[in-house]
Amino acid sequence: MTIRRHTLIVFCLPLLISTFSQAQQLTPNNAEKKLLWGDTHLHTYLSLDAYLNKNFSIGPGTAYRFAKGLAVAHPVTNTPVQLETPLDFLVVADHAENLGAFKRVIEGNAPTEGLSIAGKMKLWFFGHLFRYFANSDNGLEKLSKLYKPKSMDVVEAAKYTDSSPLPNIERMQADAWLETINAADEHNDPGNFTAFIGWEWTSIPAGANLHRVIFTSSNAEVAREFQPFSSNHSNYPEDLWRFLDASSQQTGADFIAIPHNSNVSRGFMFPTEKTLRNAPINQQWIELRARWENVVEITQIKGDSETDPTLSPADPFADFESYPYYLIPVPDRYQPDKASFVRSALRTGLALENRYGQNPYKFGLIGSTDSHSGLATAEEANFWSKYAKDALPGNKLKPFGEIENYAWQISASGLAGVWAEENTREAIFAAFKRREVYATTGPRIAVRIYGGSDFKPGDENNLNIAQLSTSAVPMGGELNSLNKAPSFVIQAAKDPKSAHLERIQMVKGWLDGTETFEKVYDVVWAGDRNPDANGQVPKVADNVDPKTGNYTNEHGASTLAAVWIDPDFNPEQPAFYYVRVLEIPTPRHSTLDAIAMNINVEETGKPVSLQERAYTSPIYYSP
Repeated sequence: MTIRRHTLIVFCLPLLISTFSQAQQLTPNNAEKKLLWGDTHLHTYLSLDAYLNKNFSIGPGTAYRFAKGLAVAHPVTNTPVQLETPLDFLVVADHAENLGAFKRVIEGNAPTEGLSIAGKMKLWFFGHLFRYFANSDNGLEKLSKLYKPKSMDVVEAAKYTDSSPLPNIERMQADAWLETINAADEHNDPGNFTAFIGWEWTSIPAGANLHRVIFTSSNAEVAREFQPFSSNHSNYPEDLWRFLDASSQQTGADFIAIPHNSNVSRGFMFPTEKTLRNAPINQQWIELRARWENVVEITQIKGDSETDPTLSPADPFADFESYPYYLIPVPDRYQPDKASFVRSALRTGLALENRYGQNPYKFGLIGSTDSHSGLATAEEANFWSKYAKDALPGNKLKPFGEIENYAWQISASGLAGVWAEENTREAIFAAFKRREVYATTGPRIAVRIYGGSDFKPGDENNLNIAQLSTSAVPMGGELNSLNKAPSFVIQAAKDPKSAHLERIQMVKGWLDGTETFEKVYDVVWAGDRNPDANGQVPKVADNVDPKTGNYTNEHGASTLAAVWIDPDFNPEQPAFYYVRVLEIPTPRHSTLDAIAMNINVEETGKPVSLQERAYTSPIYYSP
């Protein structure tokens, strides 16, 4: 195996890393920060859609136990399930809408204090109705058919909010919130495992996914002072941000709101001209968004939100884990839009900053699962699907609404990597705030990037963290007013329990006048491959056996490192730079299912293999 280098701008010396503990020490003297792994987006039986899809047994407490590496009983199969490698932190983020209420009504223990006879009869009726849905194979789909959108126009639909028909709903939501925050405090173990308090705001006007996960570094005592803001209060993101403003001022709590699944937002997650209220983007809107949304979830179960082939036609790796289905009862043709993808949003942010003086889309990148089984799994070979019912082999062949083979359409993704001084709420939260975080699609690929102006080939192997920290900025950082091209130290090490690395790429976006552009550079790669006439390195050979799922690491490398200098730098052009690291091809979870079920892989409707990857938070440049 040989490591190739790009002429003039790349130099690579393999790092001597063979275990995961060594992978955390990508350079010598790495005592300042640790690489921690977690999931900021997990649902339990307190979420309506999780409960109606057969998660009757895993609540917040059990979800934290599983994340810590303890074996728990699967809610459908009742067999022991366990993470091979525990997580370092977890956010239980149940839907704020009807939080915990449907579970209590279905189980017959909803509070009746203060209710009239009519109110009690109403609870009795809904208990029978919802039990019917819960006991059905497709209860959520049946319930969804009862919902009639007031409009299929996103802007118009956002004007309407839904109120719960359940009596005593506020009491049930308050009780569920107490269960959530108390479980987080009970399982929080500073130095060993961090349990964050959080929830999901689930705005979905006309099927446009505008969801945000919100979490805080505060404890249960502080969290008792507020109740999660839901889309029953408002469908508008700016109203959520104002709630965070007010709650922060009243309680002292700090928050981070994380958009997810922009890929199915129908072009409304990252607007370019007008807000969801159909009003022009203005300074106040930008300031509010920038204050609370400095991290975005780029990959998860409902697909990858980095980019799309129609938006990045020159990127041969743009078509990755696409999820072309809106969250809408009425089928609608999926149309990729630049306001729905992260790379395009980063470009839009440069243009908005040029116009308004501030960038609302200057965010870091993470991955998380969005699992609704209570089980935070993102590994292809240990993936328990989105919904608990889909653990059963027979259910993998069933459609979900209009989506055929739903259990195979979803992705076994993702994870959040965090560079933090210690495993505590305060340290991890601070890393999110400074954007020293990154995403992977499941494997624990260790990645570090530092940007400066004076790095030269060889520095990726010679400089320690103390030296890098004094002369450069890490992922999420900002460079300003350079008089020569920025240089970047990039280091990556494979997950010892996953495949070898195939290549490191640099994704750059920049503003020229009023237009934005992008380019993907191959920085360093494994094997004897030479760039083609367009400067692109050919894809690595795929040796995944569709009959066994076996593959070999003969084409990859355990570590890749380089110094990369921007060959197209213009000091007058604002820009962003993020690193994408690709593994060699490995079997997709649908392939492993097909092999286990003794059916042809073609029946899954998905490719045999995929190239798992990591995305670092960008480093930003301003003239």
